[in-house]
Amino acid sequence: MTTLENLSIAVFGAANVDISANTALALAPGDSTPGCITTTAGGVGRNIAENLARLGHPAHLISAVGDDLHGQFLLDHTRQAGVDVSNCSVLPGQTTGTYLSLNNPDGSLLAAVNDMAILDLLSPSELARHAPTIDNTNAWVVDCNLSPVAIEFIMQSSLGKPVFVDGVSSHKCLKIVPFLAQVHTLKINRLEARALTGLPVDSVGQAIAAAQSLCARGVTSVVVSLGSGGVCWCAQGSHGHLSAIQVEVISSNGAGDALTAGLVHGWLAGWPLEQAVRFANACAALTMTGRAANHPQLCAATALQLLDEH
Repeated sequence: MTTLENLSIAVFGAANVDISANTALALAPGDSTPGCITTTAGGVGRNIAENLARLGHPAHLISAVGDDLHGQFLLDHTRQAGVDVSNCSVLPGQTTGTYLSLNNPDGSLLAAVNDMAILDLLSPSELARHAPTIDNTNAWVVDCNLSPVAIEFIMQSSLGKPVFVDGVSSHKCLKIVPFLAQVHTLKINRLEARALTGLPVDSVGQAIAAAQSLCARGVTSVVVSLGSGGVCWCAQGSHGHLSAIQVEVISSNGAGDALTAGLVHGWLAGWPLEQAVRFANACAALTMTGRAANHPQLCAATALQLLDEH
């Protein structure tokens, strides 16, 4: 008997170490600012996989790390969180990806630098080695940190499986353009929506219009995160907007990844898109109350409780 708990997901994307700097004062260019620096497990794909495991789903991460201390740390942490990492490629002599972020006092991102060159080595032939596992999963998640050839291989191999895509950035999201008609759910932010459509996304109405234009190009469902402005969604015949859930924000790092995981959870549960977006919005809000990209208390019950309280 198939239940929600044994529906499995293959997540293709980045696994990297997050080095995050947070201060109580505004950062001063050209000067040193006292603050708190933390090192945690990160990467869009890895974060999504961990969130899905915390939400009760068998999640398989397909990524690449180096044979270094950071790579071992990521694999150990992710495995302990409940994710199957047996399909992660450990590449000798390569450096595990790193994401360095500077955050404003309110927890919002000021600037970031990512070093993810190792993902370019996750080639179609490397991905093909994991076919026996990933072919038996119920849904796929793709983050646009992957190389164009890797994304092409994944989309051509999906064979009708629902594919959820996280746009990642205004530059990287463009890799999915040739495959929009194969995307089940596309989760993007304001900048990514503008890059994909060429339309202004300065208001809720404009965000919905951008989402509708992507649906017209074949995407089944589009969800646009507007940060403190909430989240918009569009599917054939319906669209809407939800305000952001008001919480004490410590860091926005990982909030978008939690939103994506919540959307996948909602689809696996058979919910209408609006209900899935509400749940995903709560997952993102909860994540922002912690410093790490994954909140240790995230589960379906805590997300639903947060919804009840707001």
